[in-house]
Amino acid sequence: MNLFLLQDNIQYFKEDDPIAGTILLVGLGAILLIIFVSSLIKNGINPGKGISKSSGSTSRLSPFALHRISKTYGFNRDQAKVLEYVFRNGGVADPERVAANPQVLDKHFKRAFKQIENSAGSDEEAQQRQAMLFAVRNIMEVYHNTSPETPSSQQISANMAAVLTVNQESYPVKVISSKGESVLVDCPRNALGTLIRFPKGTRVNLAFFTKTSKGFSFDSQVLGISDTSFGPALQLSHAGRAKSMTQRRFRRRQAALSCDYYLVRIEDLKNKKPPKMVVDPRRMSGSLTDVSIGGCAIKTQSSVPAGSRLKIEFDYSHSTLPIAVLGQVLRINRSGITNTIMHIKFLKVPRKSMNAINALVFEYGND
Repeated sequence: MNLFLLQDNIQYFKEDDPIAGTILLVGLGAILLIIFVSSLIKNGINPGKGISKSSGSTSRLSPFALHRISKTYGFNRDQAKVLEYVFRNGGVADPERVAANPQVLDKHFKRAFKQIENSAGSDEEAQQRQAMLFAVRNIMEVYHNTSPETPSSQQISANMAAVLTVNQESYPVKVISSKGESVLVDCPRNALGTLIRFPKGTRVNLAFFTKTSKGFSFDSQVLGISDTSFGPALQLSHAGRAKSMTQRRFRRRQAALSCDYYLVRIEDLKNKKPPKMVVDPRRMSGSLTDVSIGGCAIKTQSSVPAGSRLKIEFDYSHSTLPIAVLGQVLRINRSGITNTIMHIKFLKVPRKSMNAINALVFEYGND
């Protein structure tokens, strides 16, 4: 509000009472001052000390945008504070845009991860704060991997490569069109190039990949065959939303890390609860081929039966101590003549090891 304008138009107030006019001006000035100071404090600026350490930037960070993001991901109060710290530490002015872009989001989370390492008063404090940081990041990762962004059968792009599965037989096809009352795809042909004609009503599955390499599929049935400018086309019924073909919720990192593992047996003693776990001293070696916070895969020549429990240890350059976890073998696949690959689910991971695995998976430990 322009105070000079108020002074020029003071005749609108009582001219015979200049004290009242002065009081009014002083009151308006005080209100403006309070609004200004409140705005500075809300944006992380202390009028007496300058920019606070947690702000990282003088850019405005809308509390309403933070609230919307927190509500979208289902954050509790502590998790919302962690996200606010990440954004303020990175000087983020448009948090909703950053939250929607995993690459940009990781840049700010990595910066916050490094800041925690450098500013924490103790290792215990650092581990606790990093655990909260990764909890928030993984919630956002799961949301993006499982959010209902699956396309409908009417949104499949023309000329998109797909795989048609009929009675456990798969045929590579191309989508001609998904508009109208049916999905049109190339008619499959046999090895001799002869058109394969499926009876009307035959149940089929069509799988395809989007430009972002996400796989989807939907169940359908054959409606018939029609002639198009591209040749004979198989007509498939629409099926609403497609199903995601991606089952993994957490980010997985390909790796080539040496590891050791030991069999763990359970001693069910009558008077001890929970049962005692005993680690076999005999060491077996392998190579960690991929890892996530939920499990890993180990390539080895000394495999163990599915269902076995293992203590697994491996080194990661960013971690001062070997990462140690308790896991269980889910399944085993052959790899070449002598090797096998064990797919392992983690059962128990200490907080420090979990932070190190998260840093490895998200590549926050890399300089």
